[in-house]
Amino acid sequence: MTKLLEMNHALRFSGGLYRTTRLNVASLALATSPSQSQFSGGYCSIPPPSRLKLTCYATLSAVVKTHESAFDGKEAASLVDELRTNFNTGRTKSYEWRISQLQNIAKMIDEKEKAITEALHQDLSKPELEAFLAELSNTKSSCMLAIKELKNWMAPETVKTSVTTFPSSAQIVSEPLGVVLVISAWNFPFLLSVEPVIGAISAGNAVVLKPSEIAPATSSLLAKLFSEYLDETTIRVVQGGVPETTALLDQKWDKIFFTGGARVGRIVMAAAAKNLTPVVLELGGKCPALVDSDVNLQVAARRIITGKWGCNNGQACIGVDYVITTKDFAPKLINALKTELKTFFGENPLDSKDLSRIVNSFHFKRLESMMKENGVADKIVHGGQTMEDKLKISPTILVDVPEGSTMMHEEIFGPLLPVVTVSKIEDGFQVIRSKPKPLAAYLFTDNKELQNQFVQNVSAGGMGINETVLHVTLKDLPFGGVGESGIGAYHGKFSYETFSHKKGVLYRSFDGDSDLRYPPYTPEKKRVLKALLSSDIFGAILAFFGFSKDS
Repeated sequence: MTKLLEMNHALRFSGGLYRTTRLNVASLALATSPSQSQFSGGYCSIPPPSRLKLTCYATLSAVVKTHESAFDGKEAASLVDELRTNFNTGRTKSYEWRISQLQNIAKMIDEKEKAITEALHQDLSKPELEAFLAELSNTKSSCMLAIKELKNWMAPETVKTSVTTFPSSAQIVSEPLGVVLVISAWNFPFLLSVEPVIGAISAGNAVVLKPSEIAPATSSLLAKLFSEYLDETTIRVVQGGVPETTALLDQKWDKIFFTGGARVGRIVMAAAAKNLTPVVLELGGKCPALVDSDVNLQVAARRIITGKWGCNNGQACIGVDYVITTKDFAPKLINALKTELKTFFGENPLDSKDLSRIVNSFHFKRLESMMKENGVADKIVHGGQTMEDKLKISPTILVDVPEGSTMMHEEIFGPLLPVVTVSKIEDGFQVIRSKPKPLAAYLFTDNKELQNQFVQNVSAGGMGINETVLHVTLKDLPFGGVGESGIGAYHGKFSYETFSHKKGVLYRSFDGDSDLRYPPYTPEKKRVLKALLSSDIFGAILAFFGFSKDS
């Protein structure tokens, strides 16, 4: 990355201090004061450079270190050199290596399902069924698809040639990019770590995975399982926080795949630009759900709840961030949401075992402050209860929160759901367009014309009509953002392609060589070539024999 400023500062973890001497100047340059910069899933409060002190909030169960991180730039460089040397042997390019690693990932998921589920519960209190459906099942499905389709994905694609290269043939050949870095997030720490690694392995790359330190149980388990099941000479896991991530970003990679927040996305992109490294940025944003009045109210409410509180209690980049509906319909929709919430999570959702907790105390206080902001608290129509010692916040619905509030400008990433009311449903389009392009946008209506207008006039990474979040489970659909919600896409074959280079190859023999393309350039050659390039075969034949169509 940019030049590192050597200085002493403390990264504050719950329970202790992590001392280090490395601070990335890029993170200071990109952050405003005061600001919060999400790094690998964590948030850092960065004051003005004049004070030069960094406080980083991480998970409650983070391991406390009182010494400088052993994984520095020198060790990171050594790791990349080792992996590049092993990649250059050609081992990872073979079908046999790729398929064996994919099969081992599938085996790992089957054999370690209980351990993975327990780690997810330890990090997020994630319910067992939610962990299975959202993380294990999705990851296993991606792995099995790659195993099934790998030969087809690797096969060269034959393409047409033109008369100017006759006789010839041409192909598009996929080749691995080389040594790639995957930086994952804490909210779905298994899925968002392993799924891009599946794509990188399928494409034949050597891989370094940097899981989020905000989910330490899953991070530690991934390091253990990868060393047990996968080829350590070409696939590695590096644990740690800001110093380790900074050391990794200082290296030359052939691609960087980052999942997290937009602020750190900018830092990653700046680091990549130094070496002209391509990036995939899977970010987020304020994902809207526009709800018309012609819906099946119970089904719509259940699907919105699933896309909000059923997704890690709102801590999901594709989760419903806010709802838009008409003033007349809002009371009916809110009552339906209240009824179904009680069905899902009971009278006291803070005691529900089917609701994940907030990941750490920093995020708990961040969400709590959103609710306590001036003009916001009195907009709560349901929920609002908190339990700080257990990091629990109940599903909370608010109506017509002030537009200038933090809740309406920042991605909420929690169990708070503001409902925005408009005079007519079409006015919701402008509400959505007034904000940065989201990672996902949802519409509930039976009106086909409104559906078409929504698809054509709202820009988002992906969409669901009369559904939330399920579009990401379809492996034939690309998953990625647009604008501030991200760059690039993956899932299914798109994962393979995002970690591949499409190399165009032309094949010709020494036969059929013509002097038309070689000097000296005569008027006759010019007439023939102009006719050929215009696909005028008859005119080219006439020109070759010294005639023209006019004659």
